[in-house]
Amino acid sequence: MRRPPRRGFTLVELLVAISILAIVAVLGWRGLDGIVRARISLTSQIEATRGMQLAFAQLQSDAEHMANPALLQKRPFLLAEKDAMTLVRNVHRENEAAMLQVVSYRIVDSVLLRRESMGTRDLVQLDVLWKAATSNLDSTAPVALQSGVTGMLVQTWEINGWKTGGQPRENNPTALELPPTGLQVALQVKGAQAVMIKSFLLGGL
Repeated sequence: MRRPPRRGFTLVELLVAISILAIVAVLGWRGLDGIVRARISLTSQIEATRGMQLAFAQLQSDAEHMANPALLQKRPFLLAEKDAMTLVRNVHRENEAAMLQVVSYRIVDSVLLRRESMGTRDLVQLDVLWKAATSNLDSTAPVALQSGVTGMLVQTWEINGWKTGGQPRENNPTALELPPTGLQVALQVKGAQAVMIKSFLLGGL
Protein backbone atom coordinates (compact mmCIF):
# COMPACT_ATOMS: atom_id res chain seq x y z
CA MET A 1 0.00 0.00 0.00
CA ARG A 2 1.40 3.31 -0.98
CA ARG A 3 1.80 5.98 1.77
CA PRO A 4 0.51 9.49 1.05
CA PRO A 5 3.30 12.07 0.61
CA ARG A 6 4.13 14.14 3.72
CA ARG A 7 2.99 17.72 3.52
CA GLY A 8 5.57 20.32 4.66
CA PHE A 9 5.15 23.93 5.78
CA THR A 10 4.52 26.49 3.16
CA LEU A 11 6.64 29.61 2.90
CA VAL A 12 3.76 31.74 4.18
CA GLU A 13 3.33 29.54 7.26
CA LEU A 14 7.07 29.76 8.00
CA LEU A 15 7.02 33.53 7.69
CA VAL A 16 4.01 33.78 10.01
CA ALA A 17 5.69 31.54 12.58
CA ILE A 18 8.94 33.51 12.41
CA SER A 19 7.01 36.78 12.79
CA ILE A 20 5.19 35.48 15.88
CA LEU A 21 8.46 34.31 17.44
CA ALA A 22 10.06 37.68 16.69
CA ILE A 23 7.18 39.54 18.34
CA VAL A 24 7.35 37.28 21.42
CA ALA A 25 11.13 37.77 21.60
CA VAL A 26 10.80 41.58 21.41
CA LEU A 27 8.11 41.64 24.09
CA GLY A 28 10.19 39.38 26.32
CA TRP A 29 13.29 41.51 25.82
CA ARG A 30 11.39 44.71 26.65
CA GLY A 31 9.99 43.15 29.80
CA LEU A 32 13.41 41.90 30.89
CA ASP A 33 14.99 45.26 30.08
CA GLY A 34 12.34 47.02 32.19
CA ILE A 35 13.03 44.69 35.12
CA VAL A 36 16.79 45.28 34.87
CA ARG A 37 16.33 49.06 34.68
CA ALA A 38 13.97 49.03 37.66
CA ARG A 39 16.45 46.96 39.66
CA ILE A 40 19.32 49.32 38.82
CA SER A 41 17.20 52.32 39.81
CA LEU A 42 16.09 50.66 43.06
CA THR A 43 19.67 49.71 43.94
CA SER A 44 20.80 53.28 43.31
CA GLN A 45 18.02 54.66 45.51
CA ILE A 46 18.85 52.19 48.31
CA GLU A 47 22.54 53.19 48.18
CA ALA A 48 21.61 56.88 48.22
CA THR A 49 19.28 56.34 51.19
CA ARG A 50 21.97 54.43 53.07
CA GLY A 51 24.47 57.19 52.37
CA MET A 52 22.03 59.85 53.59
CA GLN A 53 21.42 57.87 56.78
CA LEU A 54 25.16 57.81 57.47
CA ALA A 55 25.45 61.53 56.72
CA PHE A 56 22.56 62.37 59.06
CA ALA A 57 24.05 60.10 61.74
CA GLN A 58 27.28 62.10 61.58
CA LEU A 59 25.34 65.37 61.72
CA GLN A 60 23.47 64.11 64.76
CA SER A 61 26.71 63.20 66.52
CA ASP A 62 28.15 66.67 65.85
CA ALA A 63 24.93 68.34 67.04
CA GLU A 64 24.80 66.31 70.24
CA HIS A 65 28.40 67.24 71.04
CA MET A 66 28.21 70.90 70.07
CA ALA A 67 30.20 73.08 72.45
CA ASN A 68 28.44 75.09 75.11
CA PRO A 69 28.53 78.74 73.94
CA ALA A 70 29.00 79.93 77.51
CA LEU A 71 32.41 78.23 77.61
CA LEU A 72 33.55 79.92 74.41
CA GLN A 73 33.48 83.43 75.89
CA LYS A 74 31.23 84.92 73.19
CA ARG A 75 33.09 83.28 70.32
CA PRO A 76 31.13 82.01 67.31
CA PHE A 77 30.03 78.41 67.59
CA LEU A 78 27.68 77.95 64.63
CA LEU A 79 27.63 79.46 61.15
CA ALA A 80 25.21 78.43 58.41
CA GLU A 81 25.72 79.67 54.87
CA LYS A 82 24.48 78.58 51.46
CA ASP A 83 25.32 74.88 51.10
CA ALA A 84 27.70 75.08 54.06
CA MET A 85 27.79 74.86 57.85
CA THR A 86 30.54 75.32 60.43
CA LEU A 87 30.29 74.49 64.12
CA VAL A 88 32.38 73.96 67.24
CA ARG A 89 32.00 70.64 69.01
CA ASN A 90 33.45 68.88 72.04
CA VAL A 91 35.86 66.02 71.51
CA HIS A 92 36.16 63.36 74.21
CA ARG A 93 39.04 60.92 74.13
CA GLU A 94 39.72 58.21 76.65
CA ASN A 95 41.89 59.31 79.59
CA GLU A 96 42.15 62.84 78.16
CA ALA A 97 40.50 66.13 79.00
CA ALA A 98 37.77 67.32 76.65
CA MET A 99 38.93 69.42 73.72
CA LEU A 100 37.25 71.66 71.16
CA GLN A 101 37.14 71.00 67.46
CA VAL A 102 35.92 72.97 64.44
CA VAL A 103 33.80 70.91 62.04
CA SER A 104 32.69 72.12 58.64
CA TYR A 105 30.25 70.75 56.08
CA ARG A 106 30.48 71.85 52.47
CA ILE A 107 28.86 70.85 49.19
CA VAL A 108 31.52 70.78 46.48
CA ASP A 109 30.71 69.47 42.99
CA SER A 110 27.51 67.85 44.31
CA VAL A 111 29.40 65.99 47.05
CA LEU A 112 28.71 66.59 50.75
CA LEU A 113 32.10 66.91 52.45
CA ARG A 114 32.91 66.95 56.16
CA ARG A 115 36.17 68.35 57.49
CA GLU A 116 37.28 68.43 61.12
CA SER A 117 40.16 70.31 62.67
CA MET A 118 42.59 69.11 65.28
CA GLY A 119 41.40 69.22 68.87
CA THR A 120 42.47 72.06 71.13
CA ARG A 121 41.86 73.48 74.59
CA ASP A 122 43.34 76.88 73.67
CA LEU A 123 40.66 79.40 72.73
CA VAL A 124 43.14 81.52 70.80
CA GLN A 125 44.06 78.52 68.69
CA LEU A 126 40.35 77.79 68.30
CA ASP A 127 39.97 81.25 66.74
CA VAL A 128 42.64 80.36 64.17
CA LEU A 129 40.95 77.04 63.39
CA TRP A 130 37.55 78.73 63.05
CA LYS A 131 38.91 81.36 60.68
CA ALA A 132 40.60 78.69 58.55
CA ALA A 133 37.38 76.66 58.34
CA THR A 134 35.08 79.58 57.51
CA SER A 135 37.54 80.97 54.96
CA ASN A 136 38.02 77.59 53.26
CA LEU A 137 41.72 77.72 54.10
CA ASP A 138 41.73 74.50 56.14
CA SER A 139 44.11 72.05 54.46
CA THR A 140 42.80 69.03 56.36
CA ALA A 141 41.65 66.29 54.02
CA PRO A 142 37.83 66.17 53.90
CA VAL A 143 35.67 63.05 54.11
CA ALA A 144 33.06 62.55 51.40
CA LEU A 145 29.76 61.68 53.10
CA GLN A 146 27.39 61.56 50.13
CA SER A 147 27.46 62.27 46.42
CA GLY A 148 24.62 63.68 44.38
CA VAL A 149 23.76 66.36 46.97
CA THR A 150 22.75 69.54 45.18
CA GLY A 151 21.74 71.76 48.11
CA MET A 152 21.78 72.14 51.89
CA LEU A 153 19.68 74.42 54.10
CA VAL A 154 20.42 74.76 57.82
CA GLN A 155 17.96 76.20 60.33
CA THR A 156 18.19 76.66 64.09
CA TRP A 157 15.42 76.56 66.68
CA GLU A 158 15.60 79.85 68.58
CA ILE A 159 13.05 80.79 71.24
CA ASN A 160 9.85 79.71 69.45
CA GLY A 161 10.59 79.00 65.81
CA TRP A 162 12.99 77.91 63.13
CA LYS A 163 15.38 80.52 61.79
CA THR A 164 17.64 80.18 58.80
CA GLY A 165 21.11 79.42 60.04
CA GLY A 166 23.22 80.82 62.82
CA GLN A 167 25.59 83.73 62.49
CA PRO A 168 28.83 84.50 64.32
CA ARG A 169 28.34 86.76 67.30
CA GLU A 170 30.75 89.38 65.99
CA ASN A 171 28.57 89.79 62.88
CA ASN A 172 25.23 89.59 64.66
CA PRO A 173 25.80 90.05 68.40
CA THR A 174 22.14 89.91 69.45
CA ALA A 175 20.88 87.07 67.26
CA LEU A 176 22.27 84.29 69.44
CA GLU A 177 22.03 85.86 72.90
CA LEU A 178 19.86 82.88 73.73
CA PRO A 179 21.64 79.95 72.07
CA PRO A 180 19.56 77.70 69.79
CA THR A 181 18.29 74.44 71.20
CA GLY A 182 17.71 72.62 67.92
CA LEU A 183 19.24 72.19 64.50
CA GLN A 184 17.43 71.26 61.30
CA VAL A 185 19.29 70.23 58.15
CA ALA A 186 17.59 69.83 54.77
CA LEU A 187 19.47 68.11 51.95
CA GLN A 188 18.40 68.09 48.32
CA VAL A 189 19.54 64.95 46.53
CA LYS A 190 19.83 64.72 42.77
CA GLY A 191 16.94 62.79 41.27
CA ALA A 192 14.83 62.90 44.47
CA GLN A 193 11.61 64.87 44.35
CA ALA A 194 11.37 65.35 48.11
CA VAL A 195 13.92 67.18 50.24
CA MET A 196 15.41 65.05 53.04
CA ILE A 197 15.02 66.85 56.37
CA LYS A 198 16.29 65.87 59.80
CA SER A 199 16.08 67.74 63.10
CA PHE A 200 18.55 67.39 65.95
CA LEU A 201 18.68 68.50 69.58
CA LEU A 202 21.78 70.45 70.52
CA GLY A 203 22.90 68.36 73.45
CA GLY A 204 25.77 70.56 74.56
CA LEU A 205 23.55 73.57 75.14
